[in-house]
Amino acid sequence: MKYDTIIIGGGLSGLMAGVKLARSGSKVAIISSGQSALHFYSGSFGLLGHADGKELLHPLEAIGTLPAGHPYSKIGAESIPALADDAKQIFADAGLTFIGDSSKNHFRLTPLGLCEPSWLTMDDYATCENPSETGWRKATIINFKGFLDFLPGFLADGLKKHNLPCDYAEITLPAIERLRRNSSEMRAAAIAKVLKGPALEMLASEINRAAGNSDVVFMPAVVGIDSEQPVRELRSMVIPKLLCVPVLPMSVCGMRSQIRLRRYFEQLGGTYFLGDNVTRGYMEGPALKEIETANLSGMSLQADNFILATGSFFSQGLVAEPDRIYEPVLGADVEAPSDRSLWCGKSIFDNQPYMQFGVTTDRDFHVMFNGVPAGNVYAVGAILGGSNPIREGSGGGVAILSALQVARNIIAAGRADNSEAQA
Repeated sequence: MKYDTIIIGGGLSGLMAGVKLARSGSKVAIISSGQSALHFYSGSFGLLGHADGKELLHPLEAIGTLPAGHPYSKIGAESIPALADDAKQIFADAGLTFIGDSSKNHFRLTPLGLCEPSWLTMDDYATCENPSETGWRKATIINFKGFLDFLPGFLADGLKKHNLPCDYAEITLPAIERLRRNSSEMRAAAIAKVLKGPALEMLASEINRAAGNSDVVFMPAVVGIDSEQPVRELRSMVIPKLLCVPVLPMSVCGMRSQIRLRRYFEQLGGTYFLGDNVTRGYMEGPALKEIETANLSGMSLQADNFILATGSFFSQGLVAEPDRIYEPVLGADVEAPSDRSLWCGKSIFDNQPYMQFGVTTDRDFHVMFNGVPAGNVYAVGAILGGSNPIREGSGGGVAILSALQVARNIIAAGRADNSEAQA
């Protein structure tokens, strides 16, 4: 089978690149081994939240000072705002509503009651422009009886540090009680599947009863597993402002994001191979010509371009052995020292060098093989080296913007080739 572009990896980066390419009319396939890191998603994407240990309010100013090897530097600081706007529009077209802007960070509320700088946050999640002036006067924290993946005490303690008095209420519904018969069923995804229709009306009534004179209610993010509609319905029935707070995985909003982006990609004509793995790639000179997968035995997949979006260590896009770190799918070059003692800091709170390891690419994100860039193989997202998503608060931004930049490069190159052919 022949495609214009094949994307290896079906998480956030792979889907964003796939959608962008499919919107241009390209024939695109995504090969996904299974569920992605979106299932651990907090509800927010960071562009650049910290630099030199300090919180950033204006990330674009700091992006221009990053090292040359950082993915943002390869994209170019001048290109970031347009790509960020493009990303927000793609999310909206897929049915995902975000608040935020690349010119200024807002602050998202964490499960511990902390306020962390963020770029884009789902519309139903708790955010503020200034942690010292949230605008909230009194809060009620709601939890479901028997739901252990949300810790209201930690949230309340954190909010009190922002001088926000909090009440706590525990509620239940008949639909939730049925889940409680098996403790393994009291998880966010299972709860989200039953909170619809009449159950939403009952939930709204219970929240209004418990809220008292509070002007804001915080509840665990367990509504709307495949669309935003249940969240909108619930918020329309609750009298105080209703805001969601992340819970332990699996993430309902992450599953919603995965579902909506995949559906949108397929509506645009893309092909999504779920539960498959690339087993081999065939190079011809400095170019990748075709790949084979586990499920399509004896059948090769060919493309003009390939995008490697397999993630970092967590997603097995990179693999560490006692004496080496390698990229297991295509055998690409990896930016990592051979001396294992240089991989980690001595303290867990130290800078961890391995967080910045990734495949080696040139300035256009072409992947290197034995020191030579492959002209039709690109890398995007967490598999890229040069950034530290935890310390920088940049993981979501790198994943999204590198994917869109590579997609733009491929589209532009295709148009140039067509112009030359017509001439």
